[in-house]
Amino acid sequence: MKITVKSFGALTAAELYDILKIRSEVFVVEQECIYQDVDGKDQIALHVIGTRKGELVAYTRIFKPGDYFEEASIGRVVVNPTERKYGYGKEIMRASISAVEKHFKVDVIKLSAQLYLERFYHTLGFDQVGDGYLEDGIPHISMVRKK
Repeated sequence: MKITVKSFGALTAAELYDILKIRSEVFVVEQECIYQDVDGKDQIALHVIGTRKGELVAYTRIFKPGDYFEEASIGRVVVNPTERKYGYGKEIMRASISAVEKHFKVDVIKLSAQLYLERFYHTLGFDQVGDGYLEDGIPHISMVRKK
């Protein structure tokens, strides 16, 4: 998988379309969660894009400290459902962690994880902080990674 990191302004119209399409496909349709995905935060995020053979297969967006949480953060972690068997989730997350460290010069990262993915994020060095909560009707937990 080829990884690129781009600001919102550097995204092509086709890239933005593919990002919004995969996020809608997974977060709205697959997870049956009606929520406002286009939240006004994409413009201040860096976009971590994973492609294979020119097709979007994995994606996250990352934020510097203070833009989403007090800490730097990773969000909208998504892998194309037909590509999940290849380990792209871990690959895009490792690339996102590296991008946070490189672009923002910090080593503390927070994310809002769907509860069923706690073990996945734990294998990447994230630990739960605080109690669980519902976000858009889905159980979530806050997790933090400290290098």
